[in-house]
Amino acid sequence: MVAAGLLVLSLFTLALGKPLSERLVVRSQVDSVPRGFSYVGKASSEHMLNLRIALVQNNVTGLEAALYDVSDPKSANYGHHLSKAEVEAMVAPAPETVQKVKAWLGKNNITAQTISPAGDWLSINVPVSKANALLNADFNEYTYDKTNTTVIRTLAYSVPETLKDHLAFVYPSVHFIPPVQKNTPSFQVVDLPRNSKRSRSKRAGVPASCDKQITPQCLQALYNIPTAPATAQGNSLAVSGFGGEIANKGDLSEFLAALRPDAPDGTFNAVSVDNGITSGDGTTEASLDIQYTVGLATNVPTTFVSVGNKNQDGDLSGFLDIINFLLAQDQPPLVLTTSFGFNELAFVNQPDLAVNLCNAYGQLGARGTSILFASGDGGVSGPQASDACDGQEFEPTFPSGCPFLTSVGSTQGINPEVAASFSSGGFSNIFARPAYQDDAVTAYLDKLGTTNAGLFQAKGRAFPDVSTQGVQFVVDIGGQGQGVSGTSASSPTFASIVALLNDQLLNAGKSPLGFLNPLIYSSGAAAAFNDITEGSNPGCGTDGFPALEGWDPVTGFGTPDFNKLLALVTGSATASSGAAGNATVTATTAASTSSAAATKGGAKKHHHNNN
Repeated sequence: MVAAGLLVLSLFTLALGKPLSERLVVRSQVDSVPRGFSYVGKASSEHMLNLRIALVQNNVTGLEAALYDVSDPKSANYGHHLSKAEVEAMVAPAPETVQKVKAWLGKNNITAQTISPAGDWLSINVPVSKANALLNADFNEYTYDKTNTTVIRTLAYSVPETLKDHLAFVYPSVHFIPPVQKNTPSFQVVDLPRNSKRSRSKRAGVPASCDKQITPQCLQALYNIPTAPATAQGNSLAVSGFGGEIANKGDLSEFLAALRPDAPDGTFNAVSVDNGITSGDGTTEASLDIQYTVGLATNVPTTFVSVGNKNQDGDLSGFLDIINFLLAQDQPPLVLTTSFGFNELAFVNQPDLAVNLCNAYGQLGARGTSILFASGDGGVSGPQASDACDGQEFEPTFPSGCPFLTSVGSTQGINPEVAASFSSGGFSNIFARPAYQDDAVTAYLDKLGTTNAGLFQAKGRAFPDVSTQGVQFVVDIGGQGQGVSGTSASSPTFASIVALLNDQLLNAGKSPLGFLNPLIYSSGAAAAFNDITEGSNPGCGTDGFPALEGWDPVTGFGTPDFNKLLALVTGSATASSGAAGNATVTATTAASTSSAAATKGGAKKHHHNNN
């Protein structure tokens, strides 16, 4: 008995001497493999994963309040944009958070790299076997059925309980984001018209040919866009590109010679994020974006930011990396336009990534950058036309549902100008409706009545906010004219108008516009837009939403009138607090921030190519 007692005591002592495992809590999980993906098999234990760790940010609520404070024309702080240091102080994780997460990684012999200027994102490279052990996960191979693209994901993962208030999420883990689907239809070949003179700068002077194809001359006449070169120091416009898209400077020169003979010397700078290509034969999307920013925002310094697919994994990594790249700039571009997007449905069950990215757009907006996104080309069925939602709820797009950016839809025709049927619009299932659009959206819903009842989240963030022409834009690719349509034509058009408004403001010693929506939805601002009251955006087996008087989820408030917008912004603008400095994007900073692994993955180009 004594010997047996000594044995029990000895075993108890050994148990006390062994380190106890930390209690784990499930951080994220999905119940099953999401729609469109299929299980393939076990991932190789040696396969290397690049995992991003999002740390809990310090004061996101304060950032949102500050963003609205500097963006609301009624605020005394309107236009007094925050500095880089001020924004970073709000989103930087608490020192305890950084210490605890890095200590946890250190105990597992993992060294993390900080990949965001505020320190709220870490990156680690580990084999699948170590990722499984670290996160109590089961990473496996899955394919996206439509493209047979392989991704490595887990259906659940856990973190130590002591980190639950410090570690926001790990990406990519349970995030199943459909990869990009590139269209490969034949293009409609069109003649490159030669404009020898400018049309009158009023809608009555729009050439009849603009009803069949759109050129810079058409847009200048339709929207009173000035032709005079911009002259303000510190002005800037950036175009983001993904998936190997690139614009060619020779094509741009030919385009300007044919369609802007009064501005033949326009050019652009190209920088790389995640090994994105910066030269080569022009592709359709990038050519469209560059030719209609350089071709409209005359003499505004324009940068094409080419985002590569460095890791072949992580569908939103490229979207994260370009924003961290821009946030690292001392003076980021004053306008950023993007013609790619996602189906929001992929984020609904795991919204953490969408919310984090939306907050990043808010960071740029608080610093004075106007963020614009094409709303998508699937009507109410998502980024691109699809019959997958027939008889089901409408599928909004992301990032257009983010309340901290401006979403741009499409119109067509000149007499009258009507909604383009592909123009995506609707209501987010992730983001609540922001207060700035309450009146406009409520008025629309009252007129809509029971139409589409039960098919959309009426209390969600509504989009688009504005629109421009989006059908049959003439572009030059390799000396050949092509007709291209889609909201990816509309976003760079509106971005150019914003850049030219900034030129006027900067020359007057005032601050740039920054986050646009509180101004767009402010009292009286609707008069600066051409209201679109005809057309709809069908999808999901329905006629979609009708365009009605006032704001609507097809064309927003309608298309811009530059002269009226200029009167609006000069009447509400205040003196700058130093946010309007030189905003040229540098390749040097790109090299320092592009070490974070990335791919574009699930982004879809918002354009149609007319056959």
